[in-house]
Amino acid sequence: MKVTVVIPALNPDDMMLKTIEALAQQGFSRFILVDDGSDAQHQFAFEQASHRTDCIVLRHAKNLGKGRALKTAFNYFLCHPQNDIGVVTVDADGQHSAEDVAACAKRLETCPQKLVLGCRDFSLPHVPPKSRVGNRSICALFRVFAGISVADTQTGLRALSTQVLYEVLDLAGERFEYETTMLLQAKRKEIEFEQVKIQTIYMDQNQGTHFHPIRDSLRILKLMIAFVAASLMGFGVDILAFSILSHLAVYLPPFYRVLVATVFARILSSLVNYWMNRKVVFQKQTRGSFLRYYILCAVQAGCSFAGVYALVFLFGSQMELVFKIVVDLLLFFASFQIQREWVFGGKRK
Repeated sequence: MKVTVVIPALNPDDMMLKTIEALAQQGFSRFILVDDGSDAQHQFAFEQASHRTDCIVLRHAKNLGKGRALKTAFNYFLCHPQNDIGVVTVDADGQHSAEDVAACAKRLETCPQKLVLGCRDFSLPHVPPKSRVGNRSICALFRVFAGISVADTQTGLRALSTQVLYEVLDLAGERFEYETTMLLQAKRKEIEFEQVKIQTIYMDQNQGTHFHPIRDSLRILKLMIAFVAASLMGFGVDILAFSILSHLAVYLPPFYRVLVATVFARILSSLVNYWMNRKVVFQKQTRGSFLRYYILCAVQAGCSFAGVYALVFLFGSQMELVFKIVVDLLLFFASFQIQREWVFGGKRK
């Protein structure tokens, strides 16, 4: 099998050795282990593995996090590929069966241009509550904010080819959030996901995991905030400009006051929003994105004007600004989806 196994580990027990032996029986011939600052009481497994001719043991002097451990192994592999096409990452606690690891590695051999994910089923009754809630919540965030629909965003079983490794090696994130960043980068680079259904295995109700659902979910959530911050900034500029302009044009009839304030506020806010989306959020300069953006902007401005004017006509101008906020909040969610998939969803220049 032309795939190297990568196992990052912190304070492993003999389960790591059993995992290596089971994988060797599946045809894997090289293992890169990363000791992520394990204490002296947990060095036995690494010492035993170091005596094997198929194992390379890399060490961190202190615990630096799973993300850093993966990057350490990825960098070593890229410097010493030995004709392998890529790697498959495996947890050291026995939660990935040898058969599932082999299935992901074989899938990588057939589609090396994709990021292969071994996905668990969290609807099963034996799944610990913190794992079920944490993973489902993060999957929902991915669907809404990143347009990524995968069944298991936190899976540790992933197969990556050499070309994909180059794309993810220098990403930010030292701990569990690195695996999230990896998915976001794949989306930006237009790397497709290949999902392989795997067994959902938990040892002792997942007591050995180093994943902390609240702390690590908050750390992961920070990555998502970037996707909405720029749109909220443009929204704020639009509301402020609309408020100022509608006051300056107070003597105009309601139709023209709303029209003038909407158009000029949207021109100003759109310039801010387009720059932020292109540079910070979607990080893509695609062919025709400027034209597509302003087509969307024009349609959105028209909908905003129509919605606000209709509410002013029905209920009066006393709550004009409130009507503007409500209408534009509804349009915001639609606009974000369209920008992600259409405006900045094309091929890069």
